[in-house]
Amino acid sequence: MLSRVADSIYWMNRYVERAENVARFVDVNLNLLLDAPVGMEQQWEPIVITTGDQEFFRQRYGEATAENILKFLTFDREYPNSIISCLRSARENARSVREVISSEMWEQVNDFYLMVTEAADGGLISELHHFFPQVKMASHLFAGVMEATMAHTEGWHFGQLGRLLERADKTGRILDVKYYILLPAVTDVGSSLDDLQWIALLKSASAYEMYRKRQYRITPRGVTEFLILNREFPRSILFCLLQAERSLHEISGTPPGTWRTDSDRALGRLRSELDYLTIDEITQQGLHEFLDNLEVRLNEVGEKIFADFFAL
Repeated sequence: MLSRVADSIYWMNRYVERAENVARFVDVNLNLLLDAPVGMEQQWEPIVITTGDQEFFRQRYGEATAENILKFLTFDREYPNSIISCLRSARENARSVREVISSEMWEQVNDFYLMVTEAADGGLISELHHFFPQVKMASHLFAGVMEATMAHTEGWHFGQLGRLLERADKTGRILDVKYYILLPAVTDVGSSLDDLQWIALLKSASAYEMYRKRQYRITPRGVTEFLILNREFPRSILFCLLQAERSLHEISGTPPGTWRTDSDRALGRLRSELDYLTIDEITQQGLHEFLDNLEVRLNEVGEKIFADFFAL
């Protein structure tokens, strides 16, 4: 496969997944505010911190109000990680590889982009509680259409790789922000407010129902273990890395447990470390330190994939 084509399919999927995750963060925060105690300070700035682009936000908007952050993350065409910018980039990548992807995939990503631009032109911040679930569903539709209509060859595996690495990164970011920033004071640990925020975190990953089916109580330890180390839940970090590694082996042609390229080695090493890690070891290391290191290593995997397959 041409490196240009592989690169476009990879990034098309990363951008669609990124748009979905931004919608998840914001939608859950909107719902959290409805359940929060009266007089509780609105927690919007952590949502920008999740993206790692708070400096860019301050330059463009200054104050971290709800309206400014909603505009920034949703409809700001100058901000490359807003929902509308992600969908524009996904559509451009899809357009460049229309001869490789199915016509249904192109139609879905195009309809997705048009839906977001129509909402942006409407500009009604008050209507966003309807908009974010539509973004999540459109992303799911795109993934489903790709699964059902694209041959599961190299191109499909590059798409899977992009989607899963993006998802693992965003699950780590939202965990990190909750643990260190969202909670107003140490005295709130274990309170009803603390429980509300851990429930919101689970909902941001569509994990609340699956978690409750496995465990009755909402605890920081239980939620953290579920979102990092669960092998069956599709949005847990370990699940994403397991599936991403399978796709990478299909692309590179190396048997499981071996490696030929730098990206094989980097991803396999990271996945194997998580495979044998316990929640106690993560806690001893410090959750923030663990997640910070994880994000650095996920970025390194992305760089090595670029060097091995796209920078030719």
